[in-house]
Amino acid sequence: MNPYEKKRRWKFFLLIFAILIGIASVFYTDSFVKKMQREEANQFQLWVKITERSMLLLDNEDFNSIVDDVRANTKMPVIVTNADGTILSSIGLDSTKTWYPVNDKLVYDSLYFVKELSKMKMQHKPLELNIFGDKKIAYYRDSFILTQLRYFPYIQMGVIFLFLLTAYAAFSSARKDEQDHVWVGLAKETAHQLGTPISSLMAWVELMKSKFDAEDDPLIAEMENDIKRLEIITDRFSKIGSKPILEDHVVYMVISNFIDYFKVRTSDKVKFTITGDEQVRAMLNVPLFDWVTENLLKNAANAIENEGSISINIIENLAKEQVFIDVTDSGKGIPRSKFDAVFQPGYTTRKRGWGLGLSLTKRIVENYHSGEIFVKDSELGKGTTFRIILKSSLTYEPTTA
Repeated sequence: MNPYEKKRRWKFFLLIFAILIGIASVFYTDSFVKKMQREEANQFQLWVKITERSMLLLDNEDFNSIVDDVRANTKMPVIVTNADGTILSSIGLDSTKTWYPVNDKLVYDSLYFVKELSKMKMQHKPLELNIFGDKKIAYYRDSFILTQLRYFPYIQMGVIFLFLLTAYAAFSSARKDEQDHVWVGLAKETAHQLGTPISSLMAWVELMKSKFDAEDDPLIAEMENDIKRLEIITDRFSKIGSKPILEDHVVYMVISNFIDYFKVRTSDKVKFTITGDEQVRAMLNVPLFDWVTENLLKNAANAIENEGSISINIIENLAKEQVFIDVTDSGKGIPRSKFDAVFQPGYTTRKRGWGLGLSLTKRIVENYHSGEIFVKDSELGKGTTFRIILKSSLTYEPTTA
């Protein structure tokens, strides 16, 4: 299992675990809320009975003290009305809108009561009070504490989710910075170690030329090309972690020069073609951009099992002052669900692949050249097209008639 698959599975397991914790919290809180609902319903029934009895025992001071205690401990808002809906009394509501004095009379906010009464009717069934044969109706709704408890698990899940998201982002950033430092150090050390054998190889080639009079030997020429290639690769590694210098280049020439080197080191069954605008220019760091081209061409060649073709088309977008570079192969294709995943570190379909080529390619294009790279199109069994978008180094002025 490659690192990308392991990471994806761990994320999936952690997500499932978090969902299970959330579900357990919601179910536990829901059972607790239902228990409190039953207790409040019993408390409301007790309040109704006490209220009925209090009218019959108005002169009993001991009973009146019990009534006062019950009312003081009633946490639910209550409204009592006549059978025709006229509001008679209330407890537990906003004191600024209920029974406040105006011109020596107690009045109430009718709109506020209508709203509160509609909430009570939606939540619970009312109970009747029988006071001296006159029927009254008592309504109530959940207490403020019970209402808070209903939303508590969702608020709790939100807070936990935000905390985990922040922690994940912080740890990921710290881990990424640490990995970047390790890779930069390793790359620079690799460049340093390659320097000595490359210098020796150059000296041995010069010695072979003079000893065997092989100045024009094509094999020696190819050996020199490979040594120059090693020098370029060493230069790439030495520049990792440093800001590269971008220079104005003809895109067609840069890609064409690399294809001339690359195609003689690839199977004869793979045909290379380069088409498009031969004059368009862009700001490039050639050693690093050759690395981009190499990774794309290697992936394209590996995707072709037998015979096939790789084509590079260079297009100029005058309106946006951009350069489009399309690399198309006739290989096995990429599933649409993997269009983004192919750029993830560790993602590979090869048994011996590291899955770093396209990830590195994306970083070079986006971070160093301020461009874009993505899978433009792919069809299983027919091939894939990668598109690179670079900023043109030419500025175009609109023509006037």
